[in-house]
Amino acid sequence: MARTMRAVEITRPGSGFTLVERPVPEPAAGQVRIAVEACGICHSDAFVAEGSYPGLVYPRVPGHEVVGRVDAVGAGVVVWRPGQRVGVGWHGGHCGACEACRSGDFIQCERGLVCGFSYDGGYAEQMVAPQEALAAIPDALDSVAAAPLLCAGVTTFNSLRNSGARAGDLVAVQGIGGLGHLGLQYARKLGFRTVALSRGADKRALALELGAHEYVDQEVGDAAAALKKLGGARVILATAPNSQLMSSLFDGLGRDGTLLVVGASADPIQVSPFQLIGARRRVQGWPSGTAKEETLAFSALNAVASRNETFPLTAVNEAFERMMSNRARFRVVLKVRQ
Repeated sequence: MARTMRAVEITRPGSGFTLVERPVPEPAAGQVRIAVEACGICHSDAFVAEGSYPGLVYPRVPGHEVVGRVDAVGAGVVVWRPGQRVGVGWHGGHCGACEACRSGDFIQCERGLVCGFSYDGGYAEQMVAPQEALAAIPDALDSVAAAPLLCAGVTTFNSLRNSGARAGDLVAVQGIGGLGHLGLQYARKLGFRTVALSRGADKRALALELGAHEYVDQEVGDAAAALKKLGGARVILATAPNSQLMSSLFDGLGRDGTLLVVGASADPIQVSPFQLIGARRRVQGWPSGTAKEETLAFSALNAVASRNETFPLTAVNEAFERMMSNRARFRVVLKVRQ
């Protein structure tokens, strides 16, 4: 086996991406080495590119939507073996000892790791990760199809299935982009009465194709009023990072409704106490999820699929720019091994 590999690193904040040759990393005790086949590009990778995430150490190889095969294991690894198809998402490991971990809430680990942030990620031909960060990839999903499900997929699926909504409840999905197009599919497959919220009459056909029962054009009239007319939403899954738009939708929630925020924006969401109290509404955020969430198996079983554009590792700058400029309609994936 070659003792060097290609990797894309960020040498310092703002430096852009550089394709380099690196020594192949060796897994330490409790770690697994992965021969990477595909890695999704996520908007969160911009935190590494810009240096805006606390504790980053450079140079750093980003990438937390990683799919590949195990090609080596460190001492003490008994669950994983060479040849298995595995993936690593945002949750890159946990300590197992803090209060959150002792409660089984590993995504809230006080010393939790993030793949591609805390250690080198999947913009490389090989990488190592803690054994607890790995998820098994179903045979029904190819590597490119599976990659975005490890972040965008687990975030939307996990948030919806833990939202308190039950089959038949009205669930609205704001935005039909990288997160929203998956959120619509999961909402429909989970049995919710699914409403898509977006801008423009041209989005209607796409929304219905992805599983929406209803489409509300936010360019025409008051979207919150439209939701109230439908009976009020039990959940509004906010996927587009626009806090002003999220605020304007809040009155579309019904009794005990939740504005469930997964699209990150630095701007505040503005909601008055009167809007919260009267109908027992709430605003809730939701992070990603761990390797043990059932996103991949559910997606394979129910034919939920991410719509992806693919680029070779050598075209990482073009791929990243396409994602950051929103010219990519849904998700962008690097095919690390052609």
